Amino acid sequence: MYKSAYFLLVLVVCILFSPNVKAQNTTIEDGGDIALIALPAATLVTTAILGDFKGSWQFTKGFILNQALTFGLKAGINKTRPDGSDRNSFPSGHTSTVFQSASFIHRRYGVVYSLPAYAIAGFTAVSRLYAERHDGFDILAGAVVGIGSSYLFTTPYQQEHMELTFNGGDGTYLLGFKYKF
Repeated sequence: MYKSAYFLLVLVVCILFSPNVKAQNTTIEDGGDIALIALPAATLVTTAILGDFKGSWQFTKGFILNQALTFGLKAGINKTRPDGSDRNSFPSGHTSTVFQSASFIHRRYGVVYSLPAYAIAGFTAVSRLYAERHDGFDILAGAVVGIGSSYLFTTPYQQEHMELTFNGGDGTYLLGFKYKF
């Protein structure tokens, strides 16, 4: 499983840094725009399919905080984009949104399940650089805001199903472990 995720990551990086990519920057930009919608939607739908409604609520709270922080910082900092189109450069909203989704998957379900999501998030971040909508600081700040907002509300899924018990009395002690399927 790890090998396929690493292969996918290497493939994405090789494609992004090939010499012909700059000529296709609208395709890359479109891919980042699609990932902006697809990754959070897939994350939320997956929590519903799993019946993890607590996870759905945790994702939603992180998403709302992420959007509020991102757009608040954009309005407050008012940094001009590298292409000069407007003053909403810092932080990258695309990057914060997809990294919030990827870090939710990582924190809630584990690193193995999050590797493809992080690859998509990385692709989206790079797509914003290639579209000349952001610089490296915008991308880094977006990733930090997205990951941070997700980690504030997300708890690991497995802990809800595991319980460590301890009973004692009359000189006897019992340590137990329960797992609820």
